[in-house]
Amino acid sequence: MPYKARSESVELQILKILNTRSSLSDKDKQHYLNLKKGYEGEVRFDSLTEKLTCECIILNDLLLKLNNTVFQIDSLIIVSETLYFCEVKNFKGDYFYESSRLYKKPKTEIINPLNQLSRNETLLRQLLQNSGYNIPISPFVIFINPEFTLYQAPLYQSFLLPTQLNHFVKLLNSNVSTLGQKHKALADKLLSLHLNDSPYRLLPTYHYSQLQKGIICTNCASFIISIERQKCVCRDCGHEEVAAAAVLRSVEELKLLFPELKITTNLVYEWCKGLLSKKRIRSILETKFTKAGVHQWSYYV
Repeated sequence: MPYKARSESVELQILKILNTRSSLSDKDKQHYLNLKKGYEGEVRFDSLTEKLTCECIILNDLLLKLNNTVFQIDSLIIVSETLYFCEVKNFKGDYFYESSRLYKKPKTEIINPLNQLSRNETLLRQLLQNSGYNIPISPFVIFINPEFTLYQAPLYQSFLLPTQLNHFVKLLNSNVSTLGQKHKALADKLLSLHLNDSPYRLLPTYHYSQLQKGIICTNCASFIISIERQKCVCRDCGHEEVAAAAVLRSVEELKLLFPELKITTNLVYEWCKGLLSKKRIRSILETKFTKAGVHQWSYYV
């Protein structure tokens, strides 16, 4: 169990909703797909770190700030006297390394992840020193996708290829040292410095009136939903979901997209496109939220 679990960023959550409820521009669509692909790669890496049996502390998705510079750590593994700093890349296809540059075949240059790794390692080291910690950092770029191939891979760079990852896990598991209070204090310190949301979101402009209304199927993202007693049933894929859960999920979408709006029965009724009665929506909201205000001015917090 990681000390800090991984979750989708707010930016990715918003883009996922906008991708379903609107038509993103090609640029915004590509940004969304890149974030989605990156997150999927990180989750795949988590399935590897779950196999660790050594004493360690795992911190995922750390967003830190040093002076005015924000940087992210995909995974940080605290093992004995070393911090394993992992930058996860979900690249797929054939690549080659030449003159300290990374290319996707035939010859499309990709930003060298070693540059980002080196920058973030330096920032992390400075942040730790400012907090009174002097501990070795072992940085790696993790190429997690099994369909990734790197030709002319450098021998002495911090690259871990898909075929090397099981060995990496075995190497960590060979560590027999135990962790003490200082390691937990370090983890707690980093958690206290973690930023909950990036100040550099890249989101398109969107408006409530422009977004498609309705309940979205969690399985296939269809809007073709019918209500059958206590369930929402997708007419495209047949997926079923408890109606109350679907409504509350839709409310969370509203809160994420429009934090300035007050959650009212009428608003949720409209957002769900009238699939459930206002009376039923009111009943569902009252099970999860606290009612404020009276009569037509009432809302839920």
